[in-house]
Amino acid sequence: MNKILKTLCLAALMATATTTAQAVEAQHTFEVGKGSFMLDGKPFVVKAAEVHYPRIPRPYWEHRIKMCKALGMNTLCLYVFWNIHEQREGEYDFTGQNDVAEFCRLAQKNGMFVIVRPGPYVCAEWEMGGLPWWLLKKKDIKLRERDPYFMERVRLFEKEVGKQLSSLTVENGGPIIMVQVENEYGSYGIDKPYVSKIRDIVKQSGFDKVALFQCDWSSNFINNGLDDLTWTMNFGTGANIDEQFRRLKQLRPEAPLMCSEFWSGWFDKWGARHETRPADDMVAGIDEMLSKGISFSLYMTHGGTSFGHWAGANSPGFAPDVTSYDYDAPINEWGLPTGKYWILRQTMAKYNDGKKLPSVPKAPMGIVAIPQFELTDYAPLYAGISKTEESRNVKTMEELDMGWGSMVYQTTLPAIAANTVLNINDAHDFAQVYVDGKYVGKIDRVKNEKSLLLPASAKGAKLTIVIEAMGRINFGRAIKDFKGITQSVTLTSEVDGHEQIIDLKNWTIATLPDDYATAQEALQNKSVNSNLSTLTSQSGYYRGTFNLKKVGDTFLNTEAFGKGQVYVNGHAIGRFWSIGPQQTLYVPGCWLKKGKNEVVVLDVVGPKGKPTMFGQTTPELDKLNLEKSNKHNNPGDRPDLNSATPVAQGTFAAGNGWQTVKFGAVAKGRYVAIECRSTHAADQAAIAEIYVKGTDGNRLSREPWTVKYADSENEMGNHTGDKVFDLQESTYWQTQRGSDFPHLLVIDLGSEQQMTALDYLPRAEQGAPGNVKEYQVYIY
Repeated sequence: MNKILKTLCLAALMATATTTAQAVEAQHTFEVGKGSFMLDGKPFVVKAAEVHYPRIPRPYWEHRIKMCKALGMNTLCLYVFWNIHEQREGEYDFTGQNDVAEFCRLAQKNGMFVIVRPGPYVCAEWEMGGLPWWLLKKKDIKLRERDPYFMERVRLFEKEVGKQLSSLTVENGGPIIMVQVENEYGSYGIDKPYVSKIRDIVKQSGFDKVALFQCDWSSNFINNGLDDLTWTMNFGTGANIDEQFRRLKQLRPEAPLMCSEFWSGWFDKWGARHETRPADDMVAGIDEMLSKGISFSLYMTHGGTSFGHWAGANSPGFAPDVTSYDYDAPINEWGLPTGKYWILRQTMAKYNDGKKLPSVPKAPMGIVAIPQFELTDYAPLYAGISKTEESRNVKTMEELDMGWGSMVYQTTLPAIAANTVLNINDAHDFAQVYVDGKYVGKIDRVKNEKSLLLPASAKGAKLTIVIEAMGRINFGRAIKDFKGITQSVTLTSEVDGHEQIIDLKNWTIATLPDDYATAQEALQNKSVNSNLSTLTSQSGYYRGTFNLKKVGDTFLNTEAFGKGQVYVNGHAIGRFWSIGPQQTLYVPGCWLKKGKNEVVVLDVVGPKGKPTMFGQTTPELDKLNLEKSNKHNNPGDRPDLNSATPVAQGTFAAGNGWQTVKFGAVAKGRYVAIECRSTHAADQAAIAEIYVKGTDGNRLSREPWTVKYADSENEMGNHTGDKVFDLQESTYWQTQRGSDFPHLLVIDLGSEQQMTALDYLPRAEQGAPGNVKEYQVYIY
């Protein structure tokens, strides 16, 4: 062997030895010990930052990871979103923006561990909580239950997740230290056998050696807690931390404590104020947990953006989420540190083992403004029709094999007399009604609207209903959220003193997908489907361009438009709606280019004037344009209870936790009125959650509930009456400061019910601020 070859071989052996040594050095052990998690045999406090890879453009992934590390975090926590990886049944995509394995490798490269939460359900204010829409093609499917088809699809998906991530667990030299089983199942039901099967599927997918855990709320974690899993709690800023862990400590005194979701802020909904949470309260909670050796994951540390159609909706009722997932997090939507970041970083520095925190990285790009430009190219809405079908009855979007977009339903009307009511049962989600192409009105699911008056018309007039689907419900039992018209369309009129109901049949149904390819084809062809009449509205597709000399992030102002979607250079940027609070869309600079850039707008309503846009250097996330206030204080809805007899009255105990009021007898009625006569402390009354129990002692469904009346609501803080039944224990109804007692809240149950008791939950914070003291409950 010549000298040169020997030298090369020696160099190769040394490189291999170095690589092997680095691999050995990088290997860790992680286990659940007594009173603490153990990393390499030593106590380890998990300081996790929740971030979601689909909500961050891939070119920015590493920057966001470095931002979390510079904040003092040692771990990243992430969901795996089933529906973005399997958008059509059996077709899996873990490439590009969906390459979750690469995100985990980037975390390890930057010295961060990873906690993976593979669902199958994730919530996350994400379309259908992460479940794929095509599951609903099986109309009788039972989601998140032991439905054979559902469980088989879960098994197949988790197997694919295992292929991507099981080799990256800590036992295999990777960064993944923990894997979650399901997600907050206690807020959905009680079914330990189901949770057990999900655990088994996760193990069989390659996660049989890594630490497994499940998360829930302190009020319900026992219901589905499995003996062989680590139990963690979820709660938010301001919570009484000792109270949150009290029951867990009793049941598992030697278990490590972890808050797997410590909510830094909250998500925004269309038509409501932008949500914020105090920085000092958030930092105080983290400081307290770290001082007590309690692990946590800060949800969210960086929220990001629900690009395209991926934003979900909350329930009961229907409350769709905005595109921005800023979440009032320490790292804002476009990746920069906020005031919260710097305050938290100071606290985190105290718990960094005496080491200096890494420096905060510079943003990948600056912010640029874009002068106003007009979108001059136009095609009518019908130009985007994908396919049509003739049907005796209405069909849902899922029955026509479409996941997202709009539907058009058209039929011929009989002769219509004045005062005829059109009933859509039910419109999911935003319906616009036309007769012979002329706009009649809208039916908005957000407002629980179901009907409108039709104008008198002759036999043979064409009824057209255009329905835009928004995000599917992501929380609670209502996640089985079909789109389009879900049941029927009827006409109600009075004939000779009798009510006449006509069930409309013989429909032409068309699909309008919301993807960029459809928009491009519509703008190219600009033809109107001949089977459907044209509309008088300006709804449709708009295209324009702008030029850039310098590329950077920007915030595209959508205020000139009505409601729909935006695409920039082919990227689905997200939904907009003129009602707000969000009036701009974040456009990452990495998706822009020097020179000409294209913007396409799909507007199902139509612009209010000239179709113009511009890019601004700051976002607008808190500007409402509502027809009326969100308050429920119409004087005509206030009941006269002066001569009524309460079904219960007394005094609630001070402090946190659920309390139950039993009625003396079975009470019948549609409305529950709670009169708060005083509080234990503070001049504001507050209620976090309310349930009523039926004659069997079980809690009644709250899906049909609405607020009938509230004499006082703190609207600016989003503390309106509907918060008492929004399935979120950290949100609450709160009266305005300084308003006089007593305070009255009236809930409409949707129909007459028989009730025997009421469950009441005060605010979860230390001392239960606004805790009701003297109360009276009325049923009528």
